[in-house]
Amino acid sequence: MRLLSISLGKAGPLFGLNHPDYSSVASAIHKKPVSTLSQASPVEIKPLGVVGDEQADLSVHGGLEKAIYVYPMEHYAFWNELLTRETKQVVNLQHGSVGENFTIEGLLEDEVFVGDKMSIGDLEFTVAKLREPCFKFNATMKYKGAAKAMLQSGKSGWYLRVTKPGTLTAGVPITITPGQR
Repeated sequence: MRLLSISLGKAGPLFGLNHPDYSSVASAIHKKPVSTLSQASPVEIKPLGVVGDEQADLSVHGGLEKAIYVYPMEHYAFWNELLTRETKQVVNLQHGSVGENFTIEGLLEDEVFVGDKMSIGDLEFTVAKLREPCFKFNATMKYKGAAKAMLQSGKSGWYLRVTKPGTLTAGVPITITPGQR
């Protein structure tokens, strides 16, 4: 298990400023990697998440309980296939495309429980909750059934609470310690 990339995003108009109905809908779901295996730059992680990452709607995103969003790289093949079929365009999502801060490998949702402790490099985290996607995920994926597909497939990723902040780079190992069951 390891951390493949660290991504962050800036809040901005989800649909562009020229959309007649949704020009004021903001999102920071469009994340871009800032530390990868090929360019493992150090990134500061604080109790509220990746330094420089933004959330547009703090009533449902961010905060101590949703400081970091984690997504398994193993699910990208599912999304590329589904979205290519549904949108009739070839889709090749990159790390951060699902809105995650940490793209990881070797750990899936059926192996993670709320309350589990994760050590990533020298930092420590607690699994706080699974993701529940909204309409902004549908818009980002350009498929109105994306949120439903995420929930039905169980490929939702999870949120972490930061319990020991510090600096991370892509490529560090991940260990998990079961929480109370």
